[in-house]
Amino acid sequence: QVQLVESGGGLVQAGGSLRLSCAVSERSIFSINHMGWYRQAPGKQRELVAQLSSNSTTNYRGSVKGRFTISRDNAKNTVYLQMNNLKPEDTAVYYCNAWGMAYDYWGQGTQVTVSS
Repeated sequence: QVQLVESGGGLVQAGGSLRLSCAVSERSIFSINHMGWYRQAPGKQRELVAQLSSNSTTNYRGSVKGRFTISRDNAKNTVYLQMNNLKPEDTAVYYCNAWGMAYDYWGQGTQVTVSS
């Protein structure tokens, strides 16, 4: 059973930085078509933040472009989300996602809270 375990969330002041990690077990990230980070704020729908495809193509939500960077470490089988210049509106639970033609895996989420 593939597992995605997120870490790195926390409380940070506006303008600060955090790096989220998503450790993938039981499957090499080499074989995963798309890895992504989503977030869900209270009372809102889950939304895509950043996506990294197996061909290294990236896609970012407009509001995080230039501030967030998605990357991966194949040796550690881990995907990261570096978040800089954080804003209060970035406050949400952040989820890691891995999906392809016949699979769709989710992590349990990690809370990110940005104070003003």
